[in-house]
Amino acid sequence: MDLNPIWLTLELAAITTLVLLIIGLPLAYWLSKRRSIFKIVIEAIITMPLVLPPSVLGFYLLLAFSPQHGIGKWLHNTFDLQLVFSFQGLVLASAIYSLPFMIGPIKSALQQLPVSLSEASCTLGKTEWQTFVHVLLPNIRASVWTAAILTFAHTLGEFGVVLMIGGNIPGVTRVASIAVYDSVENMDYHSANIYSLILFSITFAMVIAVFVFNKYKANSPLE
Repeated sequence: MDLNPIWLTLELAAITTLVLLIIGLPLAYWLSKRRSIFKIVIEAIITMPLVLPPSVLGFYLLLAFSPQHGIGKWLHNTFDLQLVFSFQGLVLASAIYSLPFMIGPIKSALQQLPVSLSEASCTLGKTEWQTFVHVLLPNIRASVWTAAILTFAHTLGEFGVVLMIGGNIPGVTRVASIAVYDSVENMDYHSANIYSLILFSITFAMVIAVFVFNKYKANSPLE
């Protein structure tokens, strides 16, 4: 039984979650502020992976980052970097596909915080960044954990997007969901069952963790 797809999937989910935490926190804070047409367009773009078929998103990412087209051609010629059929490409595709799962809970929690928190912090001489880091974030930590867990769990189950941009290269891009598909195609139902059971168990534990964090969130006076 080859467990490399499981370890590769866990590595992909962990890196994707970390990347989206770094990107998602300031982006969610910016989106939680006063609305404008520009912000609505950005929110619509972020939300698109929730409604688009994964194969459609994967196809356009494949075109965009192919060494023969667009951004991919520029990256290949300038930095000798190829994202298609590579682990780095999987991380990029996963980050785009899972971004709404990171942004949504954090933005919603920020919008529900009392405006008086930010106003009091500014009155005490704190900058906007200091207010965000030292005042707002501690009050939405349960939502941040929820967003991180949802992002991690969602990345575990990706199939269409990672197959389109990463292919099926053992030890490089062959994640667990693709291994399940391969096993079923080869009528190796025993291996497919083991892969599926491991993914199901991890994802179920993640969902339970979300409910636990939401319970603590509900008991918090500020959330």
